[in-house]
This record gives sequence, structure tokens and C-alpha cells, in this order.
Amino acid sequence: MSVIERDRRDADDDANTGAHADEADFGRASPTEELLYGVIRRLWPLHRTVVRAVERELAGTGLTAGEHALLDALRTEGPRTVPQLARTMGLDRQPVQRWVNHTAELGLVVTAPNPAHRRSSLIELTTEGAEVIRGIQDFEATELRQRLADLPAADVRTALHVLDRIGEEFHHLASAASTPTTASDTHRTSARRDSPGIRETGDIKDDPDTLGGRRAPRKGRS
Repeated sequence: MSVIERDRRDADDDANTGAHADEADFGRASPTEELLYGVIRRLWPLHRTVVRAVERELAGTGLTAGEHALLDALRTEGPRTVPQLARTMGLDRQPVQRWVNHTAELGLVVTAPNPAHRRSSLIELTTEGAEVIRGIQDFEATELRQRLADLPAADVRTALHVLDRIGEEFHHLASAASTPTTASDTHRTSARRDSPGIRETGDIKDDPDTLGGRRAPRKGRS
């Protein structure tokens, strides 16, 4: 049933019964709100399903789904600092730094001088890294064409618009709900940054614990 049909049915029901907002209907979600809840409820399971599919696709490459996302961001956005990548990906800096460390070990990314900030290096794809992510995404594009060929481009554009709007509003909600930083919080953050766990981008050779003890082959795809 389309949204228009559903709205028309609800309007007819109200006209036939003379129903108005009363105590029984108070707080009931509107048809549009119910649809939005449906979209939001599907996001997390969809995300997990996509991650599992990507992990299966990456088997044997030495890459994780997160590192795939990192390489995609670099291919799309160009060289970026770790904080910039974290903001682009909507993540904390720590996991992004771990992915940078590991993909650097695989020879897929390198650090480069940042003209805008001497102490915050840029991360950029190597030639091998660009070839790897291009090969992966060519395969993904073929799969998408085969499996989702029945989706019109207009529907996809609408989906993007809706997801962008939901993302914007939840970003505002998350920002409003965050606790203001205190002096003690700043001190703890500085202490963690100075600890030997995760190093800044300039020191790509991280200790084994940061990478989970993994050392994958220097291959893009098996």
C-alpha cells in the first residue's frame, strides 16, 4: 500500500466515523510518523547486514569493513587528516586511527605533509591502495546493477534525501544531548592522547596491541 493510499484510507475512516482527536487517539502516531519509525527501525539491521556482506566480500584481502570505508572515503574525498576522516565517517578518531595504521602496514595508505597544519599529517592512498579500492568497488557496482536493477534512479534519489534529512536531525539531537566539556574532561582527554596506546597520525608504526596483533598480507584482493 502506497503512502498516498494509506493517507486516503485514514482520511476516509475519519470522515465515516466522525473521529477527532480524543482521549483514545491522544498520542497515536500519524501515518507519516509511523513510516519514519519504520525507516529508523530498519537502519541498524540494514547496517549490520551490509557490514556482514562487505566482510564476506573482503575475505582474504586482510581488510576489515571499517578499512574498506576508510579507503572509500579517501578515494571520494582525497587526502584527509585523521580528524577530518573521523568527521566524514561520523566516528571517533581512535578507530579511524587504527584503520589508518593497519592499511599503512598493508601499503595501501601513507602519510603526507599537511600545508595547513604541520603536526597533523594528511593520509592519502598509495597507487596500490587506489587500485585495491577501485577493484573492490567495481565488483560491488556489478553486484548492485544485477541485484537492484529494478530500482528507478528517482527512488534512489528520494531514499538519499530522506536518509540525509534523518541524519541531519539526529545529528542535532546528538549534539544537543552531549554534555558540555569540563576542565577535568579536557585533562583526561589530554592524558589519553599522551598515553602510549594510540599514537597520532605522524607515527604510523603502532604497537601490536593497537592493531589487535594482526599482520595481514600486502595484497589488495586474494
